[in-house]
Amino acid sequence: MTFPNGQVVTFTTKHAGKIEGHPVLKNPAFTSTQITALNQTFSDAIVAATGDPEDTAIMNIAKVAVLDALRANACSVEALNPNLQLVLSCGFEPCNANRAQSPVDQPVILLLANLAPTQLLLRLTTIVNANSYQVQTSVDGGKTWQDAIISPKAYRIVLDNLPSASTVMVRARALGGSTLYSPWCTSGSIVVT
Repeated sequence: MTFPNGQVVTFTTKHAGKIEGHPVLKNPAFTSTQITALNQTFSDAIVAATGDPEDTAIMNIAKVAVLDALRANACSVEALNPNLQLVLSCGFEPCNANRAQSPVDQPVILLLANLAPTQLLLRLTTIVNANSYQVQTSVDGGKTWQDAIISPKAYRIVLDNLPSASTVMVRARALGGSTLYSPWCTSGSIVVT
């Protein structure tokens, strides 16, 4: 789903205002100040975009940064086991939880790549009836697994603060459906730069 630029700016402004000094969401992934700065960069890029491919690329990069920050904050809210009042008080809209009475399929790793120092990019197949994806990492060859993130999306999952120059194994499962979660996918491994 794509969101119009103006809608993203408006929504982000509302979210930043709602999380400023929030009594429950004390440690969001991105603070109100950080969200506001990303939103301002995006707004400036919209104004500067004249149709030139370079301007458009800069605007699109800024938009992705804003959307990634919003998704990260949504995960911060989700980690609090929120009720409707908490979701709304953080500036988010509730989504219609999928109550389908069917199991969720096992995801497949489509991409596992270095994104930045100590940071990996993971892409999974999108699973019907899944409402999020749980990702775990292992640095000891799969003997022990650590929870890394629960992501609402499969197509772009960023894993942070990984030990550099080490081989990291990654696995994921889909959450949702009548079984609550899928089997873990076949793990992938990569040397973190």
